Amino acid sequence: MRFSNDFLDEIRDRVPISAVIGSRVSWDKRKTNVSRGDFWACCPFHGEKSPSFHCEDRKGRYHCFGCGVSGDHFRFLTDLEGLNFPEAVERVADMAGIAMPKPDAQAAQREKERTSLLDVMELATLFFQDQLQAAGGAKARAYLRERGLTGRTIETFRLGYAPESRNALKEHLASKGVPKDQIEACGLVRHGDDIPVSYDYFRDRIMFPILSSRERVIAFGGRAMAADAMAKYMNSPETELFHKGSVLYNFARARRALASAGTLIAVEGYMDVIALHQAGVENAVAPLGTALTENQLDLLWKLTPQPVLCFDGDGAGVRAAHRAVDLGLPHLKPGRSLSFALLPDGKDPDDLVRHEGRAPFDKVLADAMPLAEMVWCREIAQGQFDTPEKRAALEAKLKQVVSVIADESVRRHYLQDVRDRLYRFFQPVQNETPWRRGEGGAGPRNGRFANGQGAQAGAGRIGGISDRLARSGLVKGHRDQPGLRESVLALTIVNHPQLLQEEYDEVAAIDFDNRELQRLWSALLTAAAAAGARLERDGLIARLEDQGFGAFLKALDQQVRNTRLWTATATAAAEDAREAFQQSLSLHKRGRALLRQRQELERDIAEATEAEDDERMTMFLSALQQVQQEIARLENQEAIIEGFGVMSGRVKGPAIGHTT
Repeated sequence: MRFSNDFLDEIRDRVPISAVIGSRVSWDKRKTNVSRGDFWACCPFHGEKSPSFHCEDRKGRYHCFGCGVSGDHFRFLTDLEGLNFPEAVERVADMAGIAMPKPDAQAAQREKERTSLLDVMELATLFFQDQLQAAGGAKARAYLRERGLTGRTIETFRLGYAPESRNALKEHLASKGVPKDQIEACGLVRHGDDIPVSYDYFRDRIMFPILSSRERVIAFGGRAMAADAMAKYMNSPETELFHKGSVLYNFARARRALASAGTLIAVEGYMDVIALHQAGVENAVAPLGTALTENQLDLLWKLTPQPVLCFDGDGAGVRAAHRAVDLGLPHLKPGRSLSFALLPDGKDPDDLVRHEGRAPFDKVLADAMPLAEMVWCREIAQGQFDTPEKRAALEAKLKQVVSVIADESVRRHYLQDVRDRLYRFFQPVQNETPWRRGEGGAGPRNGRFANGQGAQAGAGRIGGISDRLARSGLVKGHRDQPGLRESVLALTIVNHPQLLQEEYDEVAAIDFDNRELQRLWSALLTAAAAAGARLERDGLIARLEDQGFGAFLKALDQQVRNTRLWTATATAAAEDAREAFQQSLSLHKRGRALLRQRQELERDIAEATEAEDDERMTMFLSALQQVQQEIARLENQEAIIEGFGVMSGRVKGPAIGHTT
């Protein structure tokens, strides 16, 4: 809604800016002069011990001489509390006692329809809550108890249960007089030209209401109760109310807790947020089952200058942290950054606080690394640097990584940070301090590390990587070129983005080993979230090319065409692409599961060997042999599929980057 300048000036004149800001800060009594309308406080936008934040009622403006933020009544509310502009105007208008202007007829109709949809979502929420407490919800209640949730927590988050029925919710809403088109507009049923009779979207799932910034239910997340369900978690489809990439779970509650907590923590899932809240950590939010998007990151930055991104300590969590590094770097500004907290391997926040209490999680947060440290750790993990050429390559790669930072001053300081770290990392042994030489000769001597183990062995002491991090998977290398299976998965979605819309949660959750594919995937999901229902191939490719992925997409396209896997190309029929994609995804998941099994067995064998336990070692070796045989069978199966692609010869049509 647009507001006239006269209206905005009137409410600004009636409400002193100190009244808007005063609810979020404590004025410094020594520097503040109330009679003159001159106020000073410690800045709410960045941590400081002496007041440098100033606001002046006469001018209706604020400014921080520490971090440089400035603005008026509305800017303060949008930047600090995360309100959108109309919400900020309404807040100040209420303080002024002035009625909001009436919107035009079309805008009023849209707002009326939106309000009606919110009412429908509230009815659905109440229905799911009632079903959880009914006889049919016994299994769901037992599951929530097993996860350690109290009745109070369940009520706070308004958790519910969608019964195992195709029509239970639809019939309930119809009995309340809700018309069919509103039920469909809320995304509560599956419908369409190819579905003769619509049916409930969520069935046999624990329900997590997703709230807007104004704490109205706008969507749901559903956790499957059946072990063989196609998707463990699924969210409401995109609607007038809900745009997945622009919403964070628990955002409104976390915003209220920000004043006492000081920052926001982004974790990976609904249950992590809820378990942390129950343990007393109320400032946690989560993306909705997918990687963090640019819009979600911007939401965090509106409320806090350095949110903490918390990831599980396993390989998938580390890869997600790497994607977040690449997502955040281009958007850094003075006073705006990220911290990264990595949990112990195999743990998530829910596990940690449920079994060990809050203290270990607080320790993880206290050990959070700044973004610059994450960049450094990731890049030096890629191998040994025992020759001038390898050290030069490391320097070039680090400079390339930080070159994407748009803000010139931040980029300049990152480049200086890179130079400083490289100098310390490759500092000759004779120039090191005695304590550094005493730790196993970790520094390099004449281009080689004194202990002969290369950069990775000594990185923990010179480069700042702890032993815990070195074991977490963060420092494990990644292949330079993507494997064919990963290329097929990514390129199929680029050429057939409707597959992403059909099964968003399953597709978006794909993990890639190749780092460039990880970056591409993060950009693709962000583009898909922005486009919503308007997502189409040409627009998606154009946006990815604008972000510098043009050459990489052409390389993927050429790789796939060389092997004649035509189902990943743009000319494949939708049903062929869908079938081949599901087959490739199934192989991808199975392959990753087998590799995890192999790694676990190798660790078990090492432990049994150290303990001289021959019986256990024999058992683990037998199991490892079976896993190796299964990996070989999987590779043979892939070879057969790839061979079919070569023989079929069905490659034609435009390649990426070409038109006909």
